[in-house]
Amino acid sequence: METDMTKGSPLPIILRFTLPLFLGNIFQQLYNMVDTIVVGRFVGPDALAAVGSTGTIMFLVIGFSQGMSTGFTVLTSQRFGAGDGEGTKHSVANGTLLSLFVIAFMTSVSLLFMKPLLRLMNTPEDIFKDALTYISIICIGIVANVFYNLFSSFLRSVGNSRVPLLFLAFSSGLNLVLNLLFVIAFQWGVAGSAWATNVSQGISALLCFCYIYKKVPTLAPGRHHWKLNLADTKHQLSVGIPMALQFGITASGTMVMQSAINLFGSTAVASFTAASKIQNIAMQGMMAMGQTMATYTGQNYGKGDIKRIRQGVRLALGTEFIYAVVCSAAVILTLPHVLGIFFSGGVDISAMLPWAKTYIYLCAVFYIPLSTIFIFRNAMQGCGLGLLPMLGGVVELIARFSMAALAIRLVSYPLSCACDPAAWVSAAIFTGISYVIVMKKIEKKRHFT
Repeated sequence: METDMTKGSPLPIILRFTLPLFLGNIFQQLYNMVDTIVVGRFVGPDALAAVGSTGTIMFLVIGFSQGMSTGFTVLTSQRFGAGDGEGTKHSVANGTLLSLFVIAFMTSVSLLFMKPLLRLMNTPEDIFKDALTYISIICIGIVANVFYNLFSSFLRSVGNSRVPLLFLAFSSGLNLVLNLLFVIAFQWGVAGSAWATNVSQGISALLCFCYIYKKVPTLAPGRHHWKLNLADTKHQLSVGIPMALQFGITASGTMVMQSAINLFGSTAVASFTAASKIQNIAMQGMMAMGQTMATYTGQNYGKGDIKRIRQGVRLALGTEFIYAVVCSAAVILTLPHVLGIFFSGGVDISAMLPWAKTYIYLCAVFYIPLSTIFIFRNAMQGCGLGLLPMLGGVVELIARFSMAALAIRLVSYPLSCACDPAAWVSAAIFTGISYVIVMKKIEKKRHFT
């Protein structure tokens, strides 16, 4: 079902679109948490630490590929908002072809440099082999991840956020079944968990592709559309490359942070991994609202309604502030009760809890500035602007790197955990100021109403 976000009261439209995205993001996190929980409970805490130690690398590799392919769909959203049916189909075909190049490049490069990268990140020796096995298999599945996110983004670009949710829910259930089968029944260890993820995401991508061609003719290119168009390629790369670099830069900062965490041993890594998974669940509402604003601003930018963009952003910020406060309280109160689900009964949770508490408590205080980043960044990207959101990632990198360097020098775990809050506050200030400047320039340049 397509949604025209250029008409009607903005808040109900934004909330209706955000809810399926939020549920989808929760499923995606549960999807990822299944790997962690199954490995932690049925293989052991060292295996959990191995999977967790690759989280930032996974974010770098998958995030870079995903950022590139998601950036390709901004043009689709703009053309749909402008009522350009043929242009919409051309953008879908062009974006899909470009994604094939992204997949080939990222898969080969990530597999080539994975081992030295793990060494560079101070990965503990007792978990190094499992970490390399897990992340290498995940990189083989980049093709499934990219195409699922690409096709889902195409559907969201025309206002359909429900169908990707349904496919993701199915895939999450399949991932659980395959994890139990591969890890417990077949005893494939961390490799089984990684293959379960790849197979499940591949099926999600296939389902989205079939749905588009059967149910969404607006997004279904004909034979004559399947060729690279120079103008479309330039436009999509001008948005996709900065978005990919933004993910890459942000991930680089989290890798520096992970390097600092790794210095404290596998127990600290396992505790941090479990705590970060819990926090990621809380962040999904913020991310969903950001995804909504990319589509909302993209459609309204295509129509030329800057006043409506501003109105939507203000309403989204107000909603996010409330959500951030609720989430801060929730993660602090629930952490001691949910941490145990990641470990088997033989693990001493009391030894894990102090490490996890330090990270969660430091971060929860800064959820409000974190929430604003998603709004401002995605609003600018929806307008086809990639440079400033990317520079926001540079600001995050500098903040994380500075804090991590200090933490490593002082051998301080709390300072290592403070890398995230430092990055969030810095990026929130930068993206907020950038958004205000950008909106004024667009309004002046294009004389929007």
